[in-house]
Amino acid sequence: MNQTKIKPKILIVEDDDLQYEIYEETLSAYTLIRAKTASEALNLIPTEQPRLIILDHILAEGELGLDYLPEIKELIPFVPVIVVSGALEVQQFMHALQGPRRAHYCLPKPVDVEELEKTVETALRECGEAEVVRQFEALERSKRVDAEALFSRSTDRLNRQNQIRQIVSKIKERPNISALAREFRVARRTIIRDLQELIRRGQLNPAVYPEWEQEPVGD
Repeated sequence: MNQTKIKPKILIVEDDDLQYEIYEETLSAYTLIRAKTASEALNLIPTEQPRLIILDHILAEGELGLDYLPEIKELIPFVPVIVVSGALEVQQFMHALQGPRRAHYCLPKPVDVEELEKTVETALRECGEAEVVRQFEALERSKRVDAEALFSRSTDRLNRQNQIRQIVSKIKERPNISALAREFRVARRTIIRDLQELIRRGQLNPAVYPEWEQEPVGD
């Protein structure tokens, strides 16, 4: 049984008919929806749920597309936006690409149709839902790395404390903090903290290190 592949839906915010014809020809592989103003686009977004938006800057009724970019991103924060304009300075392009409610790409007019095609393909493949998934995956990897590092440090500390307990239990004099720090290649404060924890857990007699309650334990 053949299943018809659903074409990704693209919202084109463009008031120029000739420019829209270029989009229709270049992006014929997609389902296109048109709005001639950003206000109209804001009304269409909730019902149409586009996968991508192409936003012109100079629009009908005197509207400026970039003025409405924050509202568009508020409605669909993870949908990629491609700003296309021949009326923007470099600084305006850079501003459009920065911040939490940013565009993903900015293309100049007249539009290079090959560049437009490639940009749309990349945006649909790499941005939007795919981008969100990658962010969550990166966060999960980061949490796992942090957890593994914490577990490793905890294991190292317990192993060191066990060895310190064995060493201290075999000597009659008080432990030499500096000598233990050199042996285990850690700071003196780390050895002091180890002794404090061993005493708190009842694994060492407090008399072994009577100053433990007054010593700082900061890292």
